[in-house]
Amino acid sequence: MTDIYELMKRIKSRPGMYLGKPYVTRLKAFLDGYIGARNDLGFPLKEQEETLNRFQQWIQSRYNIKSSQSWADIILFYSVDETDGLNKFFDLFDKFISDENESGKLTSEVEIISTYNH
Repeated sequence: MTDIYELMKRIKSRPGMYLGKPYVTRLKAFLDGYIGARNDLGFPLKEQEETLNRFQQWIQSRYNIKSSQSWADIILFYSVDETDGLNKFFDLFDKFISDENESGKLTSEVEIISTYNH
């Protein structure tokens, strides 16, 4: 499985199967592990994975956070609990992708995210 957006779509529909518990911090750890494993195997960083780096910057800007807290920690801080944080992640990621599409930062490879919500 090499498409991170397809993977995220699957996680969104069945978070317990992939994360154990539907926690935003577990999603962050899972995605970090996925990207780290690809890196360890010598695969170049794909644009989809680079988009996650821009998501970090977008979250920090959205919440006016200057510290080095991860996107998961920032979302969790503004959530009722971990599960609410996971749901907020998917909502925020949708908004982020929409912003990226409007600004023209995404290529056709990444624009497949529009199928991620459906």
